[in-house]
Amino acid sequence: MNAIELLKQQHDEVDELIKKLEKTDDMDQKRRLFAELGDNLAAHATIEEKIFYPAVFARQTEDLLRESTEEHLQIKRVLADMLDMDVDDEQFDAKLSVVKEAVTHHAREEEEGELFPKVEKLFDEGDLDGIGDEMEIMFETLMEEQPRFEIPGQTEEAAKL
Repeated sequence: MNAIELLKQQHDEVDELIKKLEKTDDMDQKRRLFAELGDNLAAHATIEEKIFYPAVFARQTEDLLRESTEEHLQIKRVLADMLDMDVDDEQFDAKLSVVKEAVTHHAREEEEGELFPKVEKLFDEGDLDGIGDEMEIMFETLMEEQPRFEIPGQTEEAAKL
């Protein structure tokens, strides 16, 4: 699958998970949906940071990638807070709103801003398909490992830099 199409698809899936989370009053369903959201966001950020960004970095998009990485860190910090609370905590929904805003901004900036259009001009379809295949394999592997639980360590690591 084309790398950009994969990332756009994942942006849409995360958006749908957030909508479902916002609508449910069932605490068990909310816990399950949050676990799925956390895993999806963690795996998505990982494949972008470990595969997509390094491939694109070589193509003169450094400033855009630094900003995208910072946006990932912002989202991860709020998710780390959320992992320490139950879904019925009075702050949970407020933090979910912050995640939603940050994810929406990040996805829109990548898709409609400079990054994806620039990458589409710099890479041919075969390159994007190869990167996308690699990202898809890593994403599926990560999703088997509950990657949301790696988020707190990643935010602590970033704070030390």
